[in-house]
Amino acid sequence: MAQHIRDIMTSAPVAVGPDTAVREVSRRMRDEDIGAVLVAEDDRLRGLVTDRDLVVRVLAEGEDADATPVRNACSPELVTVTPDDEVVQAVRVMRQHSLRRVPVVEGEKAVGMVSLGDLAVERDPDSALGGISAASPNS
Repeated sequence: MAQHIRDIMTSAPVAVGPDTAVREVSRRMRDEDIGAVLVAEDDRLRGLVTDRDLVVRVLAEGEDADATPVRNACSPELVTVTPDDEVVQAVRVMRQHSLRRVPVVEGEKAVGMVSLGDLAVERDPDSALGGISAASPNS
């Protein structure tokens, strides 16, 4: 069983600049089959945007996806972990803040992402969530 975040995190997460149009971000999510993208500027993590954020904060509000920068849709208040944190720390943070994904940072630079699915696969691969998370995407 992995003891540190670096052992289970997804390395090299997708990141976009804060002025990237929401439509471009949504296409990256579709093309890379991911549900979250980091928002970074000059190697400094500025936010996280999920597919749900795009729907609730942009589409549902009638905003123009081509004209709206992702900075308007991302969650700027970030909770992060480091690669050297123990896995139990990620569990604690995710539970405390009701999060499904947490950026992994070294200093202010994002180096990975850890998700609820990553934790499920690592901690209980035979659970329903572990099995679903380990399966190949069907989109």
